[in-house]
Amino acid sequence: MELHALRISSVFPLTSITKHSLILSKPNFPIYLNFSNISKFSLTVDSSQKKNDVVFDDAAYEAERHRLDAEARKAMAEICELETQENEDPKAWKWVIRKRVWNLMEARNIAQFPRPVHHRIPSFIGASIAADKLSELEEFKVAKCVKVNPDTPQKHVRFLTLDGGKQLLTPQPRLRTGFFSVLEASMLSAGTIKEACTSPGVAKYGRPIGLDEKIKVDLIVIGSVAVDPKTGARLGKGEGFAELEYGMLRYMGAIDDSTPVVTSVHDEQLVDDIPIDKLLIHDVPVDIICTPTRVIFTNTSIPKPQGIYWEKLSPEKLRQIRILRQLKRKIEQETGQELPTGPSEKLPPTAQRQR
Repeated sequence: MELHALRISSVFPLTSITKHSLILSKPNFPIYLNFSNISKFSLTVDSSQKKNDVVFDDAAYEAERHRLDAEARKAMAEICELETQENEDPKAWKWVIRKRVWNLMEARNIAQFPRPVHHRIPSFIGASIAADKLSELEEFKVAKCVKVNPDTPQKHVRFLTLDGGKQLLTPQPRLRTGFFSVLEASMLSAGTIKEACTSPGVAKYGRPIGLDEKIKVDLIVIGSVAVDPKTGARLGKGEGFAELEYGMLRYMGAIDDSTPVVTSVHDEQLVDDIPIDKLLIHDVPVDIICTPTRVIFTNTSIPKPQGIYWEKLSPEKLRQIRILRQLKRKIEQETGQELPTGPSEKLPPTAQRQR
């Protein structure tokens, strides 16, 4: 095994090291690492002139990732419960619809792993069939670059994008470790293309991009909890990252009003009670819906967001996402004016990946 070295900042703290794994906590010394192949590597830790070689334990890493994700979902559930009980909350109606759809999918056993689907973009039986229908769209066929959300039900869409020789743009989950990663089939081997469609695979094989990247996105595939086929109104899982990603792509000039937005869902996720008049200015509507049984063109009349609406962005959300802070500083430096900030809000913890 090759020995490499890397410097990891205090975002990745460390408390103890064993022969096969490391445990992360509050940092008190730097970690050095530099790698070209993340599947196997050694880590050199410099602490009071003590050096130890360690190897990441993939099972321990996955267990920790799932634990942190579970914490985030639990906090989301608490927010959901609070906001649905407080009728004066302007977003309470969204949680009522989300809970109904999540409960229905579990009760009818149309949900797939990971379960329960509550507080997720739900994975559903027939997701691959819906993805196949999506790949038959003319909008998909002519697209050279496709932005696809990182959630499980759209994994096959990501595979079909790469397998079709297209450029795949995927955000880091919850934008927690970065911004977007770009992948192309030419960057992968036949044996790694499926792994590259997973969240860890995107980080492993993808090329990270910044806000200055010159890129044109031809199609956006977005995950949904519920969507109205008559209006194109859509609800996500409630964290607002899809809207932020859309807004940042608008800022970059990568998309415009004509860029099609597609979602793939189960037929049971189709609803007719999303009130258009209660949607917020940054809510992203969809143009096309693909289910396991049909393709629906919504002909939506809902305006698409024109960028990031800073007056709606809470200080807590801004602190949570580094790329947003960087963008805010950049715009303020360029314009010489301070951007507005939205009202404070309670956020679920961001489940940080440790790799």
